[in-house]
Amino acid sequence: MAERICPRYKVRRLVMSLKNKIYITEFDLKRLKGLIKFAQERWDKSVLQYLKELEEELDRANIAKPEEIPTDVITMNSTFGLHDLDSGEDFVYTLVFPARADSASGKISILAPLGTTVLGYRVGDTVEWAAPAGRKRLKVKKIVYQPEAKGNYHA
Repeated sequence: MAERICPRYKVRRLVMSLKNKIYITEFDLKRLKGLIKFAQERWDKSVLQYLKELEEELDRANIAKPEEIPTDVITMNSTFGLHDLDSGEDFVYTLVFPARADSASGKISILAPLGTTVLGYRVGDTVEWAAPAGRKRLKVKKIVYQPEAKGNYHA
């Protein structure tokens, strides 16, 4: 088991065997690489380390054509359920690009620590990180909606 820690947000991501190998569509990869390039050129330098973490996650991912992505994977614009293994609470989020983020409606940005952490994970996988309030362990419980599963390959 290997650990990665993002210094800016103190995000700890545990990479456990092949079960936690992440999957990303070719379309999402292209858009996310574009987002990283845009952000590196225009945003404050304080976010560069965090963008590097996202880029490292993309580099280690299995890349698939949108129509071939497993239906139990969190992709961009997917709505998914998480279960907090410590508190027992359940949450539902939608993973979105920064411009569409709205925490009040459960839309989390890919650039938020949780967004980067869950991208490409599958139902049954567990993610863990050190949050300001302490260590969090969340299990991907279900995919409520995945664009690719509905034939929407360019969501």
